[in-house]
Amino acid sequence: MNAPLNRVAMLDAEDPLRHFRDEFALREGLIYLDGNSLGALPKRAIEQMKHSVSEEWGEGLITSWIGADWVNAPTRIGDKIAKIIGAQPGEVIAGESTSINIFKALTAAHYLQQGRRVLLSETTNFPTDNYIMQGLERFSGGEIETREVDPDAVLDALDEDVSVLLLTQVHYKTAALRDMKAVTQKAHDAGVLVVWDLSHSTGAIPVDLNAAEADFAIGCGYKFLNGGPGAPAFLFAAKRHHHAQPVLSGWFGHARPFDFEIKFDPAPGIDRFQCGTPPVLGMSALESGVDLMLEADMTDIRAKSIGLSELFIELVEERCGEFGFELICPRNSSERGSHVAFAHPNAYEMIQALKARDVIGDFRAPDVMRFGITPLYLSYAEIEEAVERLRSICINREWDKPEYRERAAVT
Repeated sequence: MNAPLNRVAMLDAEDPLRHFRDEFALREGLIYLDGNSLGALPKRAIEQMKHSVSEEWGEGLITSWIGADWVNAPTRIGDKIAKIIGAQPGEVIAGESTSINIFKALTAAHYLQQGRRVLLSETTNFPTDNYIMQGLERFSGGEIETREVDPDAVLDALDEDVSVLLLTQVHYKTAALRDMKAVTQKAHDAGVLVVWDLSHSTGAIPVDLNAAEADFAIGCGYKFLNGGPGAPAFLFAAKRHHHAQPVLSGWFGHARPFDFEIKFDPAPGIDRFQCGTPPVLGMSALESGVDLMLEADMTDIRAKSIGLSELFIELVEERCGEFGFELICPRNSSERGSHVAFAHPNAYEMIQALKARDVIGDFRAPDVMRFGITPLYLSYAEIEEAVERLRSICINREWDKPEYRERAAVT
């Protein structure tokens, strides 16, 4: 049974987040379902970047390290992100990439675990997470061992040899959502510390690191935080772990960086997890996105995310069910993050055909179509229209073109 036409209009009219759409630079007609990969551009970031480039850099030059407070951007923005992920002030640092922060968090956690040598993760984790673990194993010369097990076998693999468990809270392909508190407790019972990857969680679902007694966490700034392509990432370290010794001991992590001492002396608190000079322009764009996110209520964001996702799944199955789509994300919304995933033998070609129809999702090998559900700038009407355009390309086989089979460098 088709959804009544007034149902979608009513959902949009009652949406408490609808005014946030005007905060983003999105052209008319485009339905953007890829905010789980790269968030849309906040209009305020345009003005902030102009100011950062022209005034802070162009006019202030090096004096802006103090005058524009560049020097404190990592902790200032970190404290803002802390409000989004249930951390205390002084527990989050912003800067560097997700991969570098995974390296820092893993090595800091492992440093605290004398006598244990195994870094554990799941086989289907986002590849960079496991690549970092594998690199540590190679570099350690046998002192560190990595283990990657089936996702359902992770908790059973926790034993006295495991030092650190690295897990993603929301799976990048399937959107499967892990119970952070329960998993962390199980790991702690086995004497294992946990590093959580929040790349598909932060700004998308409610996160409470302190309530879950989390040890370390990392996340990126360019997805639901709308910080821009390649935006700086963040690292969380619970205050009880601030005595950990970071392996990447760069000068911004020194207790007195401008004393230029020869020997590294780690800064107190979260600052010891800094490394290189902060990427100021990237931090400026990220702060605009974080500030915007802080203006929204996370309860409203999650409720709308579920509503949009449920409508999308319902309409795809109702209007496109004859075309062979298989839902691979959890059907239960309490077990699903903020993207929807369908498998299809012609997933790549269909994503290209959708882009030609001004619907942007993305493809993940071998056969997954991902659709990001970003409540701040998506409407229920756009969800319905996206499904209609998907149905049209299926009916007319618009995806069946040679140019759509040629894999691009970025999918």
